[in-house]
Amino acid sequence: MKKTYGKVAISCAITGAIHTPTMSDALPYKPDDIAQQAIDAAEAGAAVLHLHARHPEDGSVSLEPDHFMGFVPTIRASTDAVLNISTGGSLLTTIEERIRPSETISPEMSSLNMGSMNFSFHGLASRYDSYKFDWEKEYIENSDAYIFRNTFRDIAQVEKSLGQAHGVKFEHECYDVGHLYNLKFCMETGLFKAPVFIQFIFGILGGIGADLDNLMFMKRTADRLFGDNYQWSVMAAGAAQMPFATQAVMMGGNVRVGLEDSLFIERGQLASSNAQQVRKVRRLIEELGYEVASPDDVREMLALKGPENLAV
Repeated sequence: MKKTYGKVAISCAITGAIHTPTMSDALPYKPDDIAQQAIDAAEAGAAVLHLHARHPEDGSVSLEPDHFMGFVPTIRASTDAVLNISTGGSLLTTIEERIRPSETISPEMSSLNMGSMNFSFHGLASRYDSYKFDWEKEYIENSDAYIFRNTFRDIAQVEKSLGQAHGVKFEHECYDVGHLYNLKFCMETGLFKAPVFIQFIFGILGGIGADLDNLMFMKRTADRLFGDNYQWSVMAAGAAQMPFATQAVMMGGNVRVGLEDSLFIERGQLASSNAQQVRKVRRLIEELGYEVASPDDVREMLALKGPENLAV
């Protein structure tokens, strides 16, 4: 597997499915705003754009392919970034619904959670006295009952529907060490082939905590399980975003930022945009003596099918 030593790929997760419009005016949910923030993030240095959709009227989470098509063609026409379409999106829908946007778009990459888990952010509800939209409070409060389902059968269905049928490669999202073993099992049974791209995720309630010891542990475990047959990146929620990104760079990894993962640019200060976070992490990367990877570097690194093979 070819390594791109000295180059760090920045992924940017533009809007996600956790944060709601009340939490930040910068969080995009209208198609034009998602498109513009994605384009700006790419221009700032993001090689990969991790994309979710929202209902344009109220910012609630959407898996409707039409809502994705409200911004994907614009992004596609305006940037060479690798498009990564989420197969998460909603904790309350079926796997068939979750993969439909990727089936429509046939992107170079899609995210894929490597195990079922409790996935909660209900603690955020106490921070807000009022909300812009009626759905927000109940959505946040009820997350203490959410189970994000990703069974082995679900994972196999995603690989068949997207990997085999569309040549999609995956951002294997690992929220805990057991997810690494799930991925290893899947590779041993022929479901996924190297090079795989693993996203270590820290700080989500229900997953592994945002402690630097846990990053070391996840990395050592991945090295033991996968050897040289993987590339990796780090995403940490909230205040841990930039410290974990910096540590990942020094360990030879890649990074993910974006308003899906943190609404802040520094402690107590909301970010003005996704691009602001990308510019900050790019500055950290370059000041540490590394080069930021281009979209084509990522395509070579992960053996992606190329943007000309998208359906849009």
